[in-house]
Amino acid sequence: QVEKSTGRTQLVLLDARGKQLASEEIANFLDYHLAHGTQDLLFAIGPADGWTDSTRAKAQHIVSFGKITLPHELARVVLLEQLYRGFTILKGHPYHGGH
Repeated sequence: QVEKSTGRTQLVLLDARGKQLASEEIANFLDYHLAHGTQDLLFAIGPADGWTDSTRAKAQHIVSFGKITLPHELARVVLLEQLYRGFTILKGHPYHGGH
């Protein structure tokens, strides 16, 4: 059971029906939360058939890596790589431009 996040914690569901973000948009998302005092971004990887509507209603953000279904292990790697890429964009590191 997922409870609605409050205060400085933001629940981010990964779901095929969510909003697809480019790497630069992920960087902007991270930058916004860094600047606005978000203490925790809680990322939750959804089941193969997606989150229920009631769970989706409890989230502050719903993000998609596309309509494909990924095993949880691979989804974690994709999430980590996108977060890393987002932070390298914010820091002006050449990683993003070179790949």
